This record gives sequence, C-alpha cells and structure tokens, in this order.
Amino acid sequence: MSFPLLTATAVLPALGAIATAAVPAAQRVAAKWLALLVSLGTLALAAVTLVRFDPGGDRYQLTESHAWIPDFGVRYQLGVDGIGVALVALTALLMPFVILAGWHDADPMETGSRRWRPTQGFFALILAVEAMVIISFEATDVFLFYIFFEAMLIPMYFLIGGFGDRAHEHGDKAAATQRSYAAVKFLLYNLVGGLIMLAAVIGLYVVAGSFSLQEIVQARADGSLHMATSTERWLFLGFFFAFAVKAPLWPLHTWLPNAMGEATAPVAVLITAVVDKVGTFAMLRFCLQLFPEASKWATPAILVLALVSIVYGALVAVGQRDIKRLVAYASISHFGFIILGIFAMTTQGQSGATLYMVNHGISTAALMLVAGFLISRRGSRLIADYGGVQKVAPVLAGTFLIGGLATLSLPGLAPFVSEFLVLVGTFTRYPVVGIIATFGIVLAALYTLVLYQRTMTGPVKASVAEMPDLRVRELLVVAPLIALLIFLGVYPKPLTDIVNPAVQQTMSDVHKTDPQPEVEAAK
Repeated sequence: MSFPLLTATAVLPALGAIATAAVPAAQRVAAKWLALLVSLGTLALAAVTLVRFDPGGDRYQLTESHAWIPDFGVRYQLGVDGIGVALVALTALLMPFVILAGWHDADPMETGSRRWRPTQGFFALILAVEAMVIISFEATDVFLFYIFFEAMLIPMYFLIGGFGDRAHEHGDKAAATQRSYAAVKFLLYNLVGGLIMLAAVIGLYVVAGSFSLQEIVQARADGSLHMATSTERWLFLGFFFAFAVKAPLWPLHTWLPNAMGEATAPVAVLITAVVDKVGTFAMLRFCLQLFPEASKWATPAILVLALVSIVYGALVAVGQRDIKRLVAYASISHFGFIILGIFAMTTQGQSGATLYMVNHGISTAALMLVAGFLISRRGSRLIADYGGVQKVAPVLAGTFLIGGLATLSLPGLAPFVSEFLVLVGTFTRYPVVGIIATFGIVLAALYTLVLYQRTMTGPVKASVAEMPDLRVRELLVVAPLIALLIFLGVYPKPLTDIVNPAVQQTMSDVHKTDPQPEVEAAK
C-alpha cells in the first residue's frame, strides 16, 4: 500500500494539537515551538502533495478509500483535484504565519493580573482547525465532508470566545460579553446551516443510495441515477444554504464582522482566509457536481445575491471606524466576487474564483496580520486613534500599504489576476452583471486608500509617536506573504496550470460551454 499522503497531511496537525495541549502548563514556550514545528511539517507534506499532483492526470488523485460505517454506506474516502490541492496548500502555507503572528496572544496578562490565558490550548485549537479544514478539502465522501464541515465550528468557537482581541480588553466585563456574543452568533449561524445541510445529506443518500461523490456523479452521467426536478432543487438548496452561511454570502453574512472584530488578528485570518474558503470550495465540489441542473436553475438568484454582497460589503467598509471590521466587510465583498465567478458558469469565471480563493487568503492574511501588529502597539482598533504612522514606523506602513493595494486588486499583485478573470468570465455570459460588479473595484480603492490615509499619513499623533517598527518575528510573518502576492501577481501560471483542468471538468459536469464571441462577418 502506498503512503497515505492525504491522511498524513490531516492527521499530523491533529496529533500536534493533542501533543500541544498536553504540554505542561509551565512550558508555554515549548508549546509554541511544538505547534510551529507541526505546522511546518504539515506544510512540507502539503508541498509533497502539490508536487505529486499531476494536472494532466486523473481528476481525483492520491486517493484513499476504506470502509468506515458499512451499514450506512459511509466510507473514509479522500482525493484531491486541482482545486482541492491548491486550497490544501494555501491552508498549510498560512498556518506557520498564523502561529508566529499569534506568538504572544495567549500569554498571561500583565503582571498582577489574575487572568490566565491557556497558551497550550490556544495553539492546540489552531492546529485542530487546520486538521479539520484540510480533510474537508480532501473528502470525497459527502458524509465524511459533513462531519468535519461541522466539527471545525467547535475549536473556532473557543478561539473567538476564549481568546478575544486583547487590544479591546481592559479587564472589564463588556469585552468578554462582546466576545461571547460574537462566538455564539458564529456558532448558531453555522449550526443552523449545518443542520439544514444534514437533512439534505440524508435526502441525497435516500435518492442516490451512496455518499460517494464520484459514484453519484458517475451514476448521473451514465443515466443510472435520475432525480426528480423538485427533489434536486430542494437538495441543492439544503447544501447551498450551509455553504452560503460559511462563505459568507449576503444576507447570511452578519456573523462575520462580529467574529473578526472580537477575535485576535491571527484567528481573524483563520476565519476569513481559511475556514470560510470551505464554503466556496464546497459550492464548486458538491453543489455543481451533484446538482448540475439545480445549479443552473438557481444561478440568476445567486448572481443577484453575489452582486449585493460585492456592493454592500464595499459600501459598508467605506463607512467603518474599526480597522478589523473594515477588513471583514471588505472580505464579504470579495467573497461576492468568488461566488459570482463560480456561478457565471464560464471557465474564466471559475478559474478566477479558484485563484481568488487562494489569492484572497494570502492578501487578507497580509493585511490583517499587519493590522494586528499595528493594533497591538496602540491598543485600539479605531481608525481615528491613528495618524502619521508612516513617519515613525515606515516598514509597518509600507507592508500595510502593499496588503491594502492587494485588497483593491492593484495590477501586479495576485488578486488582480483573479478579479480580472472573474469579471471577464462574468461579462461574456452576463454583461450587465459584470458591469455592476466592476463598481466593487472602485469602492475597494476608496475604502483602502482612505484607511491608509487616515492611519498612516498626516501629522503624527502623540499616541503613536513612540510606536516601534516591525520586529524580526513580525517581518518573518509579513515578508513571505508580500513576496507571494508579487510573484503570483506577475506569474500566476503555476497556479492556473493546476486548477484549470479541474475547472474544465466541473464545467463538463454542469454541461456548460463558454459563450462564443460574436464576430461580425467580414464584408
């Protein structure tokens, strides 16, 4: 039997989480280093997975399949296509930076405080989230996917509610109440979505007699499985609702600003750059492949919701006074672009959406982590409390600017390629929708540049006059992310070569081809 590479990539952080949690209470530094080494080991396994993946080979590769619950037809079944392997690599890539950025986020509070933050628990929960997200990207059994789709809510709940933003905490009960509210809201929204999906998963098994994604897709393709139109639509809605909550798509988005605002910056990166990607990934893997006709039926309504997310998220971001909530609403707008690209039903749109998932993860991580370093220095998330930072901390201001420019999809940075492909792919089939979505770019430039102007330029405020610049550990977090943004912005071919074959196969599943350009006949 060949080495179970996909299992190892998910099991290593799971075992690391257990080992980190078991480190003696007095050995906080050892727990941190253990978590970092485990995340680096997982990154190495993900890199091997990426190297071994053959874009021109079978659709699902490095597959594993074992009987798990035979009486119910549930199998432990893993496999990655080009989209899945790219997102596994993204998850593994971001985790070492998340751990380094949060190096002191769970240390004991200041001298004399009776508050104790369990450092071991903080890093163990981060590794647990990594394990569950990775196996979600690898699972090709619908029931197996559902289990980890829901299970990741538990460690995220404790990371939000138990390890909130320190800059917003001054020993009062109000901060703890806000954290608890954000954590409960996150949990309830996603639990409701998950319960609706569970009903749809059971319904799918009743209709198809299997939980295997490949078996169901093949049975639909060869005509041995027929779903009534109404049945397929109801099942599609059950799956899509859960994924739209996770994504998040307007109007199911309201948990995200609360969760990101109250979480530490590294946990906020976990939420929007890693966990939320499971929702958009699942739309491609499960909604379109399992329910192709229902996906086409729902497309007009989903495109409208995506447009609202794009414009609404950007507009609300413009008016934000809180740095982290601004990034949260910007992410809602970006997820609108991703969903728009998925349901434009063109190869450019879906390739752009997949690239957007990866590039948004990198750009949001860069911007949010630098914002976290800024907030930790000043002790405030309010934009009005800053001014003139670039004069006292030029490296911090410069990296903040690059992260912001990536967020507005500046040409030469990675998100530009993604957004351009999404808009081109949308315009070729839905020109009016593509034109309206373009306004999201204008608004992104507005909220990004206004944020930079108000925090980094102008007179130096007394409260930031002694602000230190980025330290070595912080540079180790930010510099590789900035380098990746530039590299993938200039040369995205390695990533497009991996995802394009999977996109072509998804287009084939929904029986869609790209619109042919209308060329006026030569006279």
